Amino acid sequence: MSEPPSARGIGVVFSRGTGVASSRGIGVVFSYGFRPFFLLAAAWAPIALVALFLGLRGAAWPADALPLFRWHGHEMLFGFVAAAIAGFLLTAAPTWTGTRAISGAPLAALAALWIAGRVVASPLTGLHSTPAVLVDLLFFPSLAAALAPPLIRTRNVRNYPFLVMLGLLFVADLLFHAVALGWVGALPFDPLRFAANLVLVMVVVVGGRIVPAFTRNALVRAGRGSSIAPAPLLERASLVAVAAVVVGDLVVPGTFAAGLVAAIAAVLLGARLARWEGLRAVRMPIVFVLHVGYAWLVVALALKAVWLTSMSPWAANWLHAQTAGAFGTMILAVTTRVALGHTGRPLVVHPAITAAYGLVVLGALVRVLGPAVLPISTLHALGCAMLLWAGAFVVFLGVYVPILLGPRADGA
Repeated sequence: MSEPPSARGIGVVFSRGTGVASSRGIGVVFSYGFRPFFLLAAAWAPIALVALFLGLRGAAWPADALPLFRWHGHEMLFGFVAAAIAGFLLTAAPTWTGTRAISGAPLAALAALWIAGRVVASPLTGLHSTPAVLVDLLFFPSLAAALAPPLIRTRNVRNYPFLVMLGLLFVADLLFHAVALGWVGALPFDPLRFAANLVLVMVVVVGGRIVPAFTRNALVRAGRGSSIAPAPLLERASLVAVAAVVVGDLVVPGTFAAGLVAAIAAVLLGARLARWEGLRAVRMPIVFVLHVGYAWLVVALALKAVWLTSMSPWAANWLHAQTAGAFGTMILAVTTRVALGHTGRPLVVHPAITAAYGLVVLGALVRVLGPAVLPISTLHALGCAMLLWAGAFVVFLGVYVPILLGPRADGA
């Protein structure tokens, strides 16, 4: 059974090598979007967390820099997550449209623009309080400009919403900087929360395409068969509910009503996930981790509902269930799979990567529940969570740097 274009587009079945600039040497790094951007995402995750931990431990933090936690939130969303989004879309779009991939100098320019954004936002450069911050704002429009022509030219309407989402992420970043620099007054909603919710929508959409498709195909290949079938009404209801979560956090943020909307979304996403036969893929780490990542969405929304409706202290860190849990796990799951599929390797992860899956999940669990349930100080709980979560991406780099920097294994 072949996978739909949306599934193939992120690395399961793709061996044409379209758009490859060079099979050897430095050119291979910029031969496809997943190579530089997955490396950048995985490298930035531990670097940003080390900076946060040093700040928490009392390291000097410049007065003209972004406040520590605001910088952390911005860099995890507009740094780490943004790089992963870019790698995914630049790799998926060529298969969605049947066109050449962005490669060579244009891809290198996008990567350089992302790096420039990290430099501008850094507390070490003193640039955030200057107009140089506009450099950071250029990334999402530039990414959209690279993706739009083939999507529009081929009338790939199904994936137009990704262009809209990139535009909204630009707006969220603009509002964040505008408030931080005093260009506008306080807003009735948090731009970082808005950005996190936009990524939530993207994960729900992409996960809804790839998790059942990959699971079904893996089970069929293993000779075990699968009964996973589309449920259009449930899928539409889930998307409407998640969209309502975004609107609720804009219009009535932090209210009981927003909590009820989150509860409805959690139930619908849970029902969706339950149909995808995840338990049958427990012994297939590269597949099962996708179910774990999607389950984090359900957990995050459920915790959010509990927090907003009852203010139970153990649910206070629901946002990290969404970011460290859902986003972190899904990004690690997709990057490990894409890098294998798009470099002509079997879809079987190294045992160290299976351990990395466990580290990212455990790190998120400690971050979400640790401060409330562990008999240690909050700072120690945070340090433990950071070590586990960042360690997952260090392991990823150890295994995947040779894969991402080297030519395809099949010589295509």
